[in-house]
Amino acid sequence: MKKLVELLLTLLLVCGCSMNVNMENTPTKQVEAYLNNYQTLDQDVLLKLDDVINKETTFNDEQKEKYRDILKKHYQDLTYNVKEETINGDRATVEVEIEVNDYTKALKEIETYKTENEETFSTSDEFNDYKLEQLEKVKDKVKYTIYFSLSKVGDKWMLDNLTQTEQEKILGIYEY
Repeated sequence: MKKLVELLLTLLLVCGCSMNVNMENTPTKQVEAYLNNYQTLDQDVLLKLDDVINKETTFNDEQKEKYRDILKKHYQDLTYNVKEETINGDRATVEVEIEVNDYTKALKEIETYKTENEETFSTSDEFNDYKLEQLEKVKDKVKYTIYFSLSKVGDKWMLDNLTQTEQEKILGIYEY
């Protein structure tokens, strides 16, 4: 009897562990992990952020740091709600509604202000300082729907590369 109980416990442990792995290996869980990486400023997200910052040629070093801080806060403030998961063989789509800072609206207002007040900015640094100050003040939010595509590689669901539009939605700079 004791051996039977040990065998059942062992089977339960093995099955329980493998079921846990499978429950984490769903398209929805992969998308949630991806978005959580933004919220927690995962190392991969920070490396991608550094790439974005380093490509920015109009900002001086101090402005780049300020821009980095703005984007880090933006990522941490991102919220999402998974709406639906659809699996078709080795392909899946996960519909997610995200809510992010509305930088599109702010950037339009910044450009309008610049056009109407060109004499205010005698250097590009002055304008960039103004731009970053305005971006820091953004409180308005916008909701977007993103349809994340995933492919099953072996036994693991993998997020497909994001489109430019999907990336712009996450950054809060998507224009309809």
